[in-house]
Amino acid sequence: MVINEIAFTVYAVTDMARSRAFYEGVLGLVPATAYDMPNGSSWVEYEIAGGAFALGKYDDFQPSSAGASVAFEMENFDAAILELRAAGVPFKMEPMETPVCHMAMVLDPDGSSVCIHKRKPGHG
Repeated sequence: MVINEIAFTVYAVTDMARSRAFYEGVLGLVPATAYDMPNGSSWVEYEIAGGAFALGKYDDFQPSSAGASVAFEMENFDAAILELRAAGVPFKMEPMETPVCHMAMVLDPDGSSVCIHKRKPGHG
């Protein structure tokens, strides 16, 4: 068995409109695919640098801050932190520096963790 790539990362959401307002309005993602299904489920996918991040709303698919997390590589880490604070986004982990990066963890409207990340030069 050979795995060629990660097809997508998906987060469960409880209110698609509220989640889209956060990911599109606050984080600036642009949807590539979005559809609603007759059973009330819905899906939105964002293409980012050759990968995909998705939001899914399904009856048995529930969000969790203890589960998986996505890390978004930011062009300007400090500016992103200022914008998130101005938007009132809650921080799960305040900005910190490691030997290879800067990162912080915020919470989306359902409480799922989102890592705001910036690699240092030479770590890429």
